[in-house]
Amino acid sequence: MSDSAALEAAMALAVEQAQRVKGSTYPNPPVGAVVLDRDGRVVGVGGTGPVGEAHAEVVALRRAGELSDGGTAVITLEPCNHHGRTPPCVDALLDAGVAQVIYAVDDPNPAAAGGAARLAEAGVQVLSGVQADKVTAGPLREWLHKQRTGRPHVTWKYATSIDGRSAAADGSSQWITSEAARADLHRRRAAADAIVVGTGTVLVDDPTLTARLPDGSLAARQPLRVVVGEREISADARVLNDDSRTMVIRTHDPAEVLRALSDRTDVLLEGGPTLAGAFLRAGAIDRILAYVAPILLGGPVTAVDDVGVPNIARALRWRYDTLEQIGPDLLLSLVPH
Repeated sequence: MSDSAALEAAMALAVEQAQRVKGSTYPNPPVGAVVLDRDGRVVGVGGTGPVGEAHAEVVALRRAGELSDGGTAVITLEPCNHHGRTPPCVDALLDAGVAQVIYAVDDPNPAAAGGAARLAEAGVQVLSGVQADKVTAGPLREWLHKQRTGRPHVTWKYATSIDGRSAAADGSSQWITSEAARADLHRRRAAADAIVVGTGTVLVDDPTLTARLPDGSLAARQPLRVVVGEREISADARVLNDDSRTMVIRTHDPAEVLRALSDRTDVLLEGGPTLAGAFLRAGAIDRILAYVAPILLGGPVTAVDDVGVPNIARALRWRYDTLEQIGPDLLLSLVPH
């Protein structure tokens, strides 16, 4: 059996693999797996493929080959025990002869759960909960939310100056944050299922809402672009170009927007202040990502309009999830208090 240090390192590698495939596995969860041989050496690494392709465990086992016999599989999610588009991962683990399975998070889907129990019944040593916090707050955050609530996970993303302004007094906003912060956003866009903006943002900024690589080219995977509001937008708007698919929803109601996106898991809300205020008032935002630049702008243009707070006692309270420096900027991640 592998020692605790090797298992911790293997789970960290599995989390990294899950992050790499995030966005490409929909509607399956982004899962990472690592196989260690009898001596605790990494012999196979994998992430879940696009729907219909092999899950993470199978990918890692194939790469490990015969070295998986008597070894350890380290996985971010409990191995599935049902036959969907692919056979149960439990079968692959048993066929490979692994002696130990370590995983982070129990599968909340009743149809797929039970893998740990079946492995244990077959004589495999099973340990759960390893680095569970890192996995639930990382690659599986949005998928677990969807399993728990039945609705997409919504992240409100915005960029602001240190004094809370999203544009200068003349309306100009390119660029508040650094190139490093923008690259981070594009990475997150490429992993998201949809990006939502209001018609006002389209009319003022004419964004493309695409995910781009550092060299400016389009990322291989593009999220669905969603424009919300009752105003007409130009047929020449860049959000309607051929870079990705676009959905226009003629409503101001966040509940209607979420119903239209009910088959999605990871949704980015990017603007503008009116739409963000509506989602906050409706309690429809699950996470805030605020890119804060060390500049002062002043003026009237703020990141969000009315959020329905009449006094300080009724403030919408959030707690810091993570704090990260990206180039000269700060990225604040917050979740409801």
